[in-house]
Amino acid sequence: MFASQGFAKLAEKYAEHATEERGWVDKCTDRIIDLGGEVKCGAKKETPVHKNPIDWLKYDLQVSKDGLAWLKTLTEEARDDYATFDILKAYYLDEEEDMFWGEQQLELIDCIGAQNWILRQL
Repeated sequence: MFASQGFAKLAEKYAEHATEERGWVDKCTDRIIDLGGEVKCGAKKETPVHKNPIDWLKYDLQVSKDGLAWLKTLTEEARDDYATFDILKAYYLDEEEDMFWGEQQLELIDCIGAQNWILRQL
């Protein structure tokens, strides 16, 4: 969406993020298989498409916060399985960094204004 609107920097950021997320999926899938588990792909709740990048940042930040709360619980439950724990801990830290980036962008918007921030994304 952002690339088609001309927001090249934002499009690049989220393209890199998507690639990174697929890497985490691979790691988690491999670990499930290593443990003899069954990997399933079920239906996922649809997510909105935000044309306004600031609305997307707000939405994505909330997704990060909710996801980190769930991931923290999952990581704690895996504490006795060191390999799984290490994967989940690293994933948690990566996701936390993404959340901090979103918070930083929204603070920047408050500081320099929406139009100035949007211009920086072109």
